[in-house]
Amino acid sequence: MELDQTAVSYVGFWLRLIAQIVDTVLGLLIIVPLLYGLYGTGFMDFGKLMSSPLEYLLSYQPQTGTLDYVISYGLPAVAIVIFWLTSQATPGKMLVSARVVDVVTHGKIGAGQAIGRYLGYYVCFLSLGLGFLWIAIDARKQGWHDKLAGTLVIKAPKDNRS
Repeated sequence: MELDQTAVSYVGFWLRLIAQIVDTVLGLLIIVPLLYGLYGTGFMDFGKLMSSPLEYLLSYQPQTGTLDYVISYGLPAVAIVIFWLTSQATPGKMLVSARVVDVVTHGKIGAGQAIGRYLGYYVCFLSLGLGFLWIAIDARKQGWHDKLAGTLVIKAPKDNRS
């Protein structure tokens, strides 16, 4: 059953960017101490990070070993998918009152959609960010990852409980 599209308020590029920044910072607050605990200061060149943060982040190579990849890439992926499936939003999206929903039902997304949406992030990155910038010009504020997974990001309805 198709729901009334006019009653939906889509969340645009800037709020979604703020949500992404919040999620990234929260992720780093978990990942960096874990990596520090495993590898000590050897996992990160803090001097280079402070002198040229963008260059450092773009050239960052994880430590050798499966555990570093699991912590750096697997942990965030699993956490994000779980947040989408259980809360319809990551902490950053919760902060901006947004939620990820199915494009047709406007209800919760399924596991396949969540995983597809996450993998769609790579499509957006590989297009030099064009897939994310698409949010700014799309009528329903969908990035390519949303279109691939059949999802929308909408304003969460106000809770009318007293």
